[in-house]
Amino acid sequence: MVDLLLRNATVYPGDAEPRRGDVAIDRGSILAMAADLEAEAARTIDLEGLALCPGFIDMHAHSALRSFDDPLLEPKLRQGFTTEIINPDGMGPAPVRAERLDDRMTQLGLPEGPGPPEWTWRSIGEYLDELERTRPAISLCPFVPHGAVRDAVLGGAQRAPDRDELRAMRRQVAAGMEAGAWGISFGLVYTPGAYADREEVVALSAEAGRFGGLISVHMRGESHNLLEAVEEMIDVSRRSGARLHLSHLKVLGRRNAWKLEPMLEMIDGALDDGVDVTFDQYPYGAGVTLLSALLPPWAHDGGVGRMAARLGDRSTADRLIRALGDPGAGPESFYYQCGPEGIVVIDCGPDGPTDVVGRTISEIASARKLEPERVVIDLLLETGMRALVILHYADESIVKAITAHPAMLVGSDAVFAATPHPRLWGTAPRFLGRYAIRDRIVTVREAIARLSFRAARRVGLSDRGEIAPGQRADLVAFDPRRVIDRATYDDPERPPTGIEWVIVGGEVAVDPTGPTGTRRGGVARMNA
Repeated sequence: MVDLLLRNATVYPGDAEPRRGDVAIDRGSILAMAADLEAEAARTIDLEGLALCPGFIDMHAHSALRSFDDPLLEPKLRQGFTTEIINPDGMGPAPVRAERLDDRMTQLGLPEGPGPPEWTWRSIGEYLDELERTRPAISLCPFVPHGAVRDAVLGGAQRAPDRDELRAMRRQVAAGMEAGAWGISFGLVYTPGAYADREEVVALSAEAGRFGGLISVHMRGESHNLLEAVEEMIDVSRRSGARLHLSHLKVLGRRNAWKLEPMLEMIDGALDDGVDVTFDQYPYGAGVTLLSALLPPWAHDGGVGRMAARLGDRSTADRLIRALGDPGAGPESFYYQCGPEGIVVIDCGPDGPTDVVGRTISEIASARKLEPERVVIDLLLETGMRALVILHYADESIVKAITAHPAMLVGSDAVFAATPHPRLWGTAPRFLGRYAIRDRIVTVREAIARLSFRAARRVGLSDRGEIAPGQRADLVAFDPRRVIDRATYDDPERPPTGIEWVIVGGEVAVDPTGPTGTRRGGVARMNA
């Protein structure tokens, strides 16, 4: 007698050709897979007409605090994600010093959610213990966030660490790895991560690499300095000895489209030279970031309070207005690359204006009869630096060309905003149903391999990503004729169609009627 028997599916084992068969599950693990299994089960589900594959893995998830408010993580679960990699972009709730707590909570409030009213943790290990107590429905795999490490040692200072401070940062990385992290993440376009020079990045990457960890990085630039940023991280990987994973690979800004081929050639060259590099991507030509990320790094020096003071000073604000239109003023120059007509406000925090949500900076400027650059400054002050925006930065042809590269994996980079990016609900079914099944950019087998087996092995997860005896029973059953994303920029919270069943830890978490309330995820630690 087994707990669950899945019959008559077209089984995609992970990174192998599909075959028709049955799958037996017992005590949270896969017991057997074969055609016409002879077994009795407490529950049997007939999957005739459906495809069955391993659960999807989100390589870039901003869910570090969401489980404290919504442990079901429904938008991710309903699209088939059963595992998420958290604390990307160098952002995370820990480590944190008591005197920096308010600043950290403000910084993470929109991209990650507020979390519990009181943060009782200070170390990564303490945070992971608290996260485990929320009983998330999805497995959450933590990384050590470099920005948090830097903030814990240096605060928001715009300077290099001295020898003792660098040692302290290395100790923080080691403590995070020992607590169960799978690698280190960098956000070299966000402060305080942007203040790190290459030598600091190499040293801390080597510390994570010593434990077998992966480097996950939002590079120093994805627009005018894209090629230099790729070169930097390839060099970091070579020198540190750590494996490299580039976050949400893209070409930011249509005027930079010519850099697509040189960028991919650079990655191919590194692979040929033995550098172990992959990247993730979301299947959209628009991203999400903090409105404050439009400002140059010097504006962030000292944290949120100092930034607000600068914006309130007329002469400094005028200087920042000029910087918004300067392509060389910051690592990305989002405002210059996307233009005010390509930047949409999606969240202003709990106390910000509501009439601007869902509107472009151009539209808000027209309504207020102000220059668009002045609107950026005003909105930051009105929202206490808490505004989130969608950036429309690329034609979809660029996105599809990156998708075709064999080193590509899938990451949603989704945040739980008031008016979210459609990728919060649509990333996996868009990649599988639209890019693979309909557009045939990759085969269905290839899409499933990238969403499951290859993602799992890239992180170091050996217990999932494959339908085979002994593997964790995280599974997705989908209808190849119906699977598709339905979330749009105008209606971003529509669930996908065609994801019929999601099984997490051997129990049904989503059935054809929706989430069941089952929560069998948890915190997946590297050393567990």
